[in-house]
Amino acid sequence: MFICLFFLFLLFKERSAVTAIHARQNHDTGNHTPKMAGLYIHIPFCQSRCIYCGFYSTTLLDKRQDYTDALCEEMRLRDKSPLGTIYIGGGTPSQLTSGQIRQLFAAIGRYYPISGDAEVTMECNPDDITPSFAEMLSTLPVNRVSMGVQTFDDQRLRFLHRRHDYKQAIKAVENLRQAGISNISIDLMFSFPGQTLEEWEEDIDQALSLGVEHISSYSLMIEEGTPLWEMRRSGAIDMPDEDLYVEMYQTLARRLTEAGYEHYEISNFATPGHRSRHNSSYWDGTPYIGIGAAAHSYDGECRQWNVSDISTYISSIQRGTIPCEREELDLSSRYNDMVTTALRTSEGIGLEKARREFGEPLTQYLEQQAERWIRTRHIIKDNGHIRLSLTGIMLSDTIMSDLVWA
Repeated sequence: MFICLFFLFLLFKERSAVTAIHARQNHDTGNHTPKMAGLYIHIPFCQSRCIYCGFYSTTLLDKRQDYTDALCEEMRLRDKSPLGTIYIGGGTPSQLTSGQIRQLFAAIGRYYPISGDAEVTMECNPDDITPSFAEMLSTLPVNRVSMGVQTFDDQRLRFLHRRHDYKQAIKAVENLRQAGISNISIDLMFSFPGQTLEEWEEDIDQALSLGVEHISSYSLMIEEGTPLWEMRRSGAIDMPDEDLYVEMYQTLARRLTEAGYEHYEISNFATPGHRSRHNSSYWDGTPYIGIGAAAHSYDGECRQWNVSDISTYISSIQRGTIPCEREELDLSSRYNDMVTTALRTSEGIGLEKARREFGEPLTQYLEQQAERWIRTRHIIKDNGHIRLSLTGIMLSDTIMSDLVWA
């Protein structure tokens, strides 16, 4: 009898903490702080690895409970900054059990003050989003779901070693809608080996037909150490040439903006009011807290990153120690971070803000370095901001390297 009552008590505590997040989300304070921190929780578990992925992940699913316990303990050990956004990413967060997901949200609600209008995102694989899983999400504070669709072509999905097919991706959106999730983001990839412009447009057509609120789109990148890297090195695949890549990207930007999406960051498009607030915090210098193996944190003055090994992470947290390294950022480092993040956005870099944060000498350097790119129309200067033009986006790496302080 005592054991039954004890577990009922634990269940009540978890539900109370989750309910607390719901209550804060539904309570309009009327005075939201624009610079509240973001919380990122890294879930590294995957059933299988995709050939292109360079993020830290593991297929050791038997460690899920120990890892979830460690995440909750790290939250207890960390500073308790008020949160404006929460992002559970990976890896594949939807590989956690429903009990483990609820445990995470209970800990978040227990340890962090949370804004009444917090954006709460969870990454999911399309094949994990069954009707029952979507319904479970709807009982949690999750108000945004991000799915790695990548492509609607089954042959390319198999090439990537993705677990879902295109029908499951479409059904996943339907399941989320039926469960009341009204903010959905999907990832799309382009520039596959052998892909034509017409085939890419078919993917864009299908994405638009789903009516999702947000689309993130990236070219298929080849990260050193991945299976895809080895395939290219051995000559097993040939990637599209640069001209086709540029045409695919420009087609994407044109088609999505014509459909009413805001092109608010190099790789991100949103319907009005649905920009990713959490990801935007990375680009505008908002502090963020990273929980879990390989997670990164930033407080405005320092960067911190946890060890990229799940066993080391768990054992260290169990001993009450966060296994991390820390780097103090000097003025020029923070300036360089600003250049390589803010310049990715449609707003670009505000010169007065740069002057306040980094002083006159660095701001003058920024304007001087930008001048030749303004003359060639790769950078647009207006309303006290400098931002990349569409042609400038194609040279973004070169331009950013020219603007950073060497």
